[in-house]
Amino acid sequence: MNRTDKTRKAKAGLLLIASPRFKNLSGPVRGTYHDRKLKVVEDIKASMDFLDLAYPGIVYQKEDAVKAMDLFYNEKVDFIVAEFLSWSEDFAWIRFLRDCPDIPMIFTNVAKPKMTFETTLDEDDFIDYLCAGTLVGSLEASGSIKRAPRKNVKVVMGTREQVTEKIRIFADAARARAILRQSNVGLMANMNEAMWSTYIDNYDLFTKIGPEIHYLPYSDYGAAIEALTEEEVKAYADELTGKYEMMKDVEYDKFIGCVKATLAIKKLAEKNDIDCYVYNDIDQATFRTAGCRAGFYPQWFNENVSVLVPEADIGAGLATYILKLLSGKNVNFIEPFHIEDDFGTFAGGHAGPNDHNDPAWQQNVIISRDVRFAKTSWKYAGAPFAWYRISPGMKTVAGLFEEDGKYKLVTFLAESLDAKDSPQSSKKHLLATYTHTIFKPVVPVKELFEQVLKIGTTQHFAVVDGDYRAELKDFAEIMGFEFFDIR
Repeated sequence: MNRTDKTRKAKAGLLLIASPRFKNLSGPVRGTYHDRKLKVVEDIKASMDFLDLAYPGIVYQKEDAVKAMDLFYNEKVDFIVAEFLSWSEDFAWIRFLRDCPDIPMIFTNVAKPKMTFETTLDEDDFIDYLCAGTLVGSLEASGSIKRAPRKNVKVVMGTREQVTEKIRIFADAARARAILRQSNVGLMANMNEAMWSTYIDNYDLFTKIGPEIHYLPYSDYGAAIEALTEEEVKAYADELTGKYEMMKDVEYDKFIGCVKATLAIKKLAEKNDIDCYVYNDIDQATFRTAGCRAGFYPQWFNENVSVLVPEADIGAGLATYILKLLSGKNVNFIEPFHIEDDFGTFAGGHAGPNDHNDPAWQQNVIISRDVRFAKTSWKYAGAPFAWYRISPGMKTVAGLFEEDGKYKLVTFLAESLDAKDSPQSSKKHLLATYTHTIFKPVVPVKELFEQVLKIGTTQHFAVVDGDYRAELKDFAEIMGFEFFDIR
């Protein structure tokens, strides 16, 4: 997919239901029920300027419901916002629940701060009283959501401001779902034989989550390396050395070998329209083809709102991509290494390509030898990588895992400590060969990982700045995933 499609506003269908019995009732001062509802509609639409709205008009009759369904389907909305504007006959609503395609829906009820009438003796006040009956309409409608039955309906209540914020979160999750269904995963070019627990069913991947998987042959990888021009290799090498310090023990020819291995990945991603590139960087075919594993992370992935992950882990790749779609930020890929109980921390990070492009933390990057492979016999053994100390701050950590054909989304918060705040050492780079940081989780570290172990995961997680647990919760509900928010 292109960047424009992945950075667009969420598209929502706005379903507002009102009573045909009340429509033409009129007061001498404030106009008809319908006139008053039109003003409410404008306020509702104004509160949703963060959405691309498909609005068919107020739904009074079954014909209006059919019109709304057709509009929402043709406009390919990501989700539907449904609200009863007062009590209403429910025949149009039940028809909509029965016949509308399977589109995520958020069903809202808005509580007014206070009523606009004093008594109902006055005709104008009586119509305002009828207009205010959103609770009775919502209560009537709520049972049919269960009886229809209909999946993917989230029910929320609050003030207009509170409901709008819940819609905003739901919109982000629904947009991510829609984009995911049009995305491509690229796996090069076989599963990871060292980590069978990372395997997921590719048929389920497509039918239950959405992306289409493409296997990228090593022959294509080799051809992409051979096709690189000296000019583009030099340009990327100069870009990296212009940004980052290179350690003195790095051999320049091996640096160039790694630059080529990295650029060829970008080329394959572009050629095959890959949104989530799952790189098998510990497979021997990688080393035979490239002479090393790619150690850098082309900015193209961020520019295209795409991700690159190592170790052929599709589930962890999807978790990284989902956080990318929700946040638009730089997302890192980690495995928790070890706990230090004295400090209540754990170290986490990963070898191989990791997103080192966060513009605020470029001083955290050094071009360093990949010492883990320095003593091997491959052509570019010891080729360098971007040794990155992950940026400090509170992070959302999330992983996606499969169990018996179902999916589990696990998340928690942890603070990535700045080097100066790390109790272990004030040195910025602690773990050679690994992009890394020291995490202090919000939940006590032993309690946290006891819960994770009981849930049953793998060792790979995605990490992003900020708290995206609410968006992940809505996403999991929409997708039918089991959700674990450890707090």
